[in-house]
Amino acid sequence: MGCAPSIHVSQSGVIYCRDSDESNSSHQTTTISQGTTTLHGLFIKTDAADSIPSVLAYQSRQQPPPSAGPRRKERREPGASARARATRCCGVEAETQTSDSSVKGSATEVQIGPMRLTQDPIQVLLIFAKEDSQSDGFWWACDRAGYRCNIARTPESALECFLDKHQEIIVIDHRNSRYFDAEDICRSIRATKPSEHTTILAVVPRTSADEEEASVLPLLNAGFDRQFKENSSITACYNELVQIEHGEVRSQFKLRACNAVFTALDHCQEAIEITSEDHVIQYVNPAFERMMGYHKGELIGKELTELPKSDKNCADLVDNINTFIKKGKEWQGVYYGRRKTGESIQQHVKITPVIGQGGKIRHFVSLKRLHCTNENNKQLYKSHRDEKYTGDNSQSESHSFKCKNRRKDSIDVKSVTSQSSDAPSLPTRRYSSMARIHSMTIEAPITKVINIINAAQENSPITVAEALDRVLEILRTTELYSPQLGTKDEDPHTSDLVGGLMTDGLRRLSGNEYVFSKNVNLSHSHLSVPNTINDVPPCIAQLLDNEESWDFNIFELEAVTNKRPLLYLGLKIFARFGVSEFLNCSEATLRAWLQMIEANYHSSNSYHNSTHAADVLHATAFFLRKERVKGSLDHLDEVAALIAATIHDVDHPGRTNSFLCNAGSELAVLYNDTAVLESHHTALAFQLTIKDSKCNIFKNIDRNRYRTLRQAIIDMVLATEMTKHFEHVNKFVNSINKPMASEETSSHSEGSDCECTANIKNFPDNQTLIKRMMIKCADVANPCRPLELCIEWAGRISEEYFAQTDEEKRQGLPVVMPVFDRNTCSIPKSQISFIDYFITDMFDAWDAFAHLPVLMQHLANNYKHWKTLDELKCKSVRLPSENNN
Repeated sequence: MGCAPSIHVSQSGVIYCRDSDESNSSHQTTTISQGTTTLHGLFIKTDAADSIPSVLAYQSRQQPPPSAGPRRKERREPGASARARATRCCGVEAETQTSDSSVKGSATEVQIGPMRLTQDPIQVLLIFAKEDSQSDGFWWACDRAGYRCNIARTPESALECFLDKHQEIIVIDHRNSRYFDAEDICRSIRATKPSEHTTILAVVPRTSADEEEASVLPLLNAGFDRQFKENSSITACYNELVQIEHGEVRSQFKLRACNAVFTALDHCQEAIEITSEDHVIQYVNPAFERMMGYHKGELIGKELTELPKSDKNCADLVDNINTFIKKGKEWQGVYYGRRKTGESIQQHVKITPVIGQGGKIRHFVSLKRLHCTNENNKQLYKSHRDEKYTGDNSQSESHSFKCKNRRKDSIDVKSVTSQSSDAPSLPTRRYSSMARIHSMTIEAPITKVINIINAAQENSPITVAEALDRVLEILRTTELYSPQLGTKDEDPHTSDLVGGLMTDGLRRLSGNEYVFSKNVNLSHSHLSVPNTINDVPPCIAQLLDNEESWDFNIFELEAVTNKRPLLYLGLKIFARFGVSEFLNCSEATLRAWLQMIEANYHSSNSYHNSTHAADVLHATAFFLRKERVKGSLDHLDEVAALIAATIHDVDHPGRTNSFLCNAGSELAVLYNDTAVLESHHTALAFQLTIKDSKCNIFKNIDRNRYRTLRQAIIDMVLATEMTKHFEHVNKFVNSINKPMASEETSSHSEGSDCECTANIKNFPDNQTLIKRMMIKCADVANPCRPLELCIEWAGRISEEYFAQTDEEKRQGLPVVMPVFDRNTCSIPKSQISFIDYFITDMFDAWDAFAHLPVLMQHLANNYKHWKTLDELKCKSVRLPSENNN
């Protein structure tokens, strides 16, 4: 024959032999001899069936058409898995082996937590004593799903094949006990270690309609996972196998991956303890056993309350920790544990709640390491280290002790605490109090950072420990976000701006007091107010048609409204954002409120007047229309931002906080020299609002909404204080810009921007940072306005600072900003310094979030204008030729 024939064994031991050369359409006569029997023809019966192996692998073939039903299959025994045998027929070797030619399945990516796993194609073992339509149905189902499939006919060969292949799914024929006991086979497989992650399916007879359904409990008790009612349909078998793959098999595969995690935990040097939500110990690693002196068998299954506690912890520490972690928050601090021997050891402990099914806390993971501050802990640490490692570590150990001896600050409290038990005196009580403070659960983030650095110094080389000492010195200062200006050759304009805007002054001269005694304007009946936004004069209405543009000219509105731009612009913007509807107040109430607020701005101030408030309101409304800003904030945030912009400088005296503090003003005394003006603006605005029902825009909203709205308004107005400028900008960059840039880099999908704003909405703290940044940028957006507007604002703020300097000189007060002397000041230099120091970085960060190309172009043009004037030694806002014109 031109090609080797295929061999197939029937149930009755008949060998079917066919020439596999399909080009030859005629049947070829094959002679097979066995013993004394010699038969001729295509199909013969022979005793050779007895020598065919009982474990066969299905070989690839073309699947039969649906109408034809399952065909008989050629099977070959896996050469490595079972008894590799061969039967020779007419010179043809009928060897059995596994062929992967039909495997359509490929490795599958599976994610479990942060782990990414690769699952190989599924393997299935069919255990059927006799071949029939049911076994055929499962094989064709395996072929369709791309699974590797083996079949076994006897219990012995089934167990042998499973121990070799470790199939994920086993299907056992449970329809007839005549050939083998299916439950015994299942028990024998379950008795092996690999079966822990295997799903075993029992094929049971189909029940008739009038027959009662049998219980599955005997099957479950025998070790089966599922039952399958007899059904030879390939689709039914396929559906069953695929469900098992995506259910039990996938779950078991993930569980097997946990072995790697437990191996890592077992070799981790930190002591780890895992408990249930009820604080029942579920796992401890070897490091925990060494630290606490227990064997895990003595701990697992016990509640934490059953273990002895150290009496060195403060009485309510455990309750405080439980209160903290039950809220889903991570707790970190110092805790005294008690070893099996009874001695107390001080530990750094971090307890992390683990959220599980139903979004509830299901476990607590505790990481513990020795806090080496006393001799007992040091000796214990050394013994643990010696248990785990061999070799001479004396050099590194002496190095560590040098660092500890040199670092006085890091061991003051802890070292004296460890000595307190020797003498019950007054110092002893003080030491124990300090120890309790060290163990308090209200540990601030900066304290955590300092503790981590302290711990890192314990075993660091001298040079690293010294560098960390310098880090600690910096961290213990109060101005963490404020750049430190050099003392040599510093630009005096920058120094004066920083000194005037970012400090409280506090350079008082005795006997000099600046009394802030302006009468608050509560009356507004004499002002003419439009009944509705549609009643405004045509000249004003025409100007307001352009208010949505960034280039809107606020000074033209100031002129046509007789210095009342805030009322008219406020009516237009508040109507566009639905403020009245949100507050459930009438338009008349809103008009009265805007009139009252504007009346309490000082029109005599050259800069801090209602025109500036209107300008900030305009900028805020412009920012709120930006897609990313709009997508990140709620309607309440928008209303709060517009109200905050409106009131943010109400009753401003035209003097800085530093001036008021130096002068000992009533406001400075009232607000303890801290955020004096900003606190006054918010307090007065709310006082005026709730004092008169006619202008109380909050009177119709419920208490909870009012409190939320009020808090948001106060927070935004206080953010305009310049002493915390760099803190707000840095927090925005680190919490908004950098994570957003990281998301955009990792995701190139069109929906990434929506996902980013959705993530921001999920974190109220991020929304707060955005609102603070928005009003800060709106408050000092003058350098980003069109050049003509920028020049006008620069002249106005300079004039206000000149007036302050004049008054400081008249009253003999410290001059906060000496460069703002009207006789010598260079306005271009002051603008350059202001832009360089305050504006550029802040607007770069805001532009990266809100996308503001027009503003950034104006900023570049204006900066170039000031640079040109400075290079020409011009001190005014314009070139001399422009002034003449």
